[in-house]
Amino acid sequence: MNRMRGANAYARVGVESQALQASPHKLITMLFDGAQEKIRAARLHMQAGNIEEKGKAISKAMDIVNIGLIGGLDVQKGGEVVANLERYYDYISRLLAKANRENSDAKLEEASVLLETVGSAWREVGGQGAQQSS
Repeated sequence: MNRMRGANAYARVGVESQALQASPHKLITMLFDGAQEKIRAARLHMQAGNIEEKGKAISKAMDIVNIGLIGGLDVQKGGEVVANLERYYDYISRLLAKANRENSDAKLEEASVLLETVGSAWREVGGQGAQQSS
């Protein structure tokens, strides 16, 4: 058990140090990746019939969407694009809540696909920015 606790602490420190060193663009990418990871975990827990862990994973995915993605939007500066993203992320959050209540793998899949749509566009924009600064 001590070995597991040490491994978990090491993993948290690794993620925290990555976050501290990351650019704002990389941080958003990490949020998309984290949400996808939690959705994958929720699907596995759902398939295994582990309702409590499924709920925890979905709750963490919702926190990433609500606190990280929506909370990171600058509504004052972003105009219509940011308002549209806010509605998009809110829809994803509501999908996740329904998936949890209804035990719906289809709703988890839809949330994952929607996150990947924006996440892949975000990664592409980041890649272009990195190429331009080279």
